[in-house]
Amino acid sequence: MKIAMWSGPRNLSTAMMYAFAARGDCAVWDEPFYAAYLRQTVIDHPMRDQIIAAHESDPAKVAATCIGEIPQAQSLFYQKHMTLHMIPQFDRQFMRDLTNVFLIRHPARVVASYAKKREGPTLMDIGFVQQAELFDQVADWMGEAPLVIDSADIRADPYAALNNLCDALGILFTKNMLHWPAGPKPYDGVWGPHWYGAVHRSTGFEDPEGPLPDLPSGYQSIVDQALPYYKKLAAFKM
Repeated sequence: MKIAMWSGPRNLSTAMMYAFAARGDCAVWDEPFYAAYLRQTVIDHPMRDQIIAAHESDPAKVAATCIGEIPQAQSLFYQKHMTLHMIPQFDRQFMRDLTNVFLIRHPARVVASYAKKREGPTLMDIGFVQQAELFDQVADWMGEAPLVIDSADIRADPYAALNNLCDALGILFTKNMLHWPAGPKPYDGVWGPHWYGAVHRSTGFEDPEGPLPDLPSGYQSIVDQALPYYKKLAAFKM
């Protein structure tokens, strides 16, 4: 099975990748289209040149690998995708051959976390608009809503949330998914040192999240714009 997990940044996405890698039967791929996205756009991201140099930047080649043979002779292939990377210039037909799942998080938490790593985020930087668009496209292909899982539910009860997700995917749950070794991982993208400090210090999912953060007015306006897209997918969450 090839699992494509679609989220915006700062959505618990790296921890989820670590959880699937810890299974022992799952190859993982960290943000397959990141280099292609940067090469196709003029957006200024941290480590832009290093990312393009270190990773495949041809979107057709990336897509072919996503649906090709599962690496490392494993039975599962977990792909951590960023919704904002799937720009209109990229052919999305490869997604039909994947099991697409959508990982969501309240936009106030996303913006608060993202702004610590990159100043002045915009609505399009945090992926909610693109996530809703991809969700609609996959739902249209399937004739039903794809799976949606909320990071808050994972943080509140990792055992139950991941057990339910595995059951919905038709794969066995293993408690190995609840813990991983601290530190960088060999499958991290080259951008890991900039973005993954907190998750590198972790050995499992953190405690339930507290109250929503207070944000400056400029950031709050982004949250207000993102909320309808978040609520749309939250209506379908597991």
